Amino acid sequence: MEFFDEDPPASGQTEPPNPPRMRGGRSPRSPHQQILVRRAIAAGAGLLVLILLILGVRGCLNARKERALENYGENVTAIVDETRQVSNSLFQQLEDPGGLSVTEYTNDIASDRSGLDSLLRRTQQLDVPGDMSDAQQAFELTMQLRRNALTNMSNSIATALGDEGSEEAVDKIAFQMKALLASDVLYRQVARPEMEQALADNGIGDVTIPPSKFLPDDSFLDPTTIEDALSGVSGTTTTATPGIHGLGLIQTSANGTVLEDGVPTTVSAGDQPELEVEVQNQGDSDESGVTVSVTVDGGQPIEQQVSSIAAGETSTVQIPITPAPDGPVTLEVEVQPVPGEQVSDNNVATYEVTFQS
Repeated sequence: MEFFDEDPPASGQTEPPNPPRMRGGRSPRSPHQQILVRRAIAAGAGLLVLILLILGVRGCLNARKERALENYGENVTAIVDETRQVSNSLFQQLEDPGGLSVTEYTNDIASDRSGLDSLLRRTQQLDVPGDMSDAQQAFELTMQLRRNALTNMSNSIATALGDEGSEEAVDKIAFQMKALLASDVLYRQVARPEMEQALADNGIGDVTIPPSKFLPDDSFLDPTTIEDALSGVSGTTTTATPGIHGLGLIQTSANGTVLEDGVPTTVSAGDQPELEVEVQNQGDSDESGVTVSVTVDGGQPIEQQVSSIAAGETSTVQIPITPAPDGPVTLEVEVQPVPGEQVSDNNVATYEVTFQS
């Protein structure tokens, strides 16, 4: 029998045992297989971490985008609210001058214009999210139309209150009312709908863009309405004296440092910053009650008056800045137009000044 024919194992040798088997009949993994398994587990964990990181970054970006859109909408709302205040001030004066003198009336209109100038700068300096780029362009144009309209109106008021050239000046003011109407249409038809759409596309429903209507009544498009309104302004200087009338802003200094329009300047603030403004009478008639105003970052105007300036002469007015600014500010200096002044482009200058303590 073959059983008896098999050779026995050699002396000192044992037959290799069968490899152990795992429970269930599976053989243990080799070291190579274990390495592969560990690598697979590590790769899976790394992929999971990467996915979580991507989702976290995307969530942060979405949250940041939403906050940017919300902040933009809130800033627009604040500008629109302040614009409404300027509109109320302007048209209340037109409808009811309340016994203001010509000088007081022109100063108030100029103050409204200065307020819109400040609001336009704020509009241009807004932090604009990408989804609001088209809306921002329309909003900036809206504010430019309003600022420019009030600037042209302010330049025409003094002449409109006089005799010589008053009819033409009233027509110019009525034309600027059309520009205000155009700004209302632009905001209502383009700027506001674009803002609302951007907010809706990003699921933001707790920010409301308010309406903005600067021209309260279409009747102001009629020169007769404006003429009737201006007829209520009182004062002994309602008519300009014969001759050429015109003022010019010659130079402005801050604590002895000469400022240049559009050129950033650093000056020492000292205990009490003070501006020295040189004003020249560039006409051929003596002028009295000349008002010089200064605004800091578009705030409340600080005014000083020059009692009188002879024709061709120059006078200097000193204006303390209260409260004292600290750091970079925008100063706007304006010499208010006098009755009969036709050109006032050289009456205003804007300075970028850094006050160091």
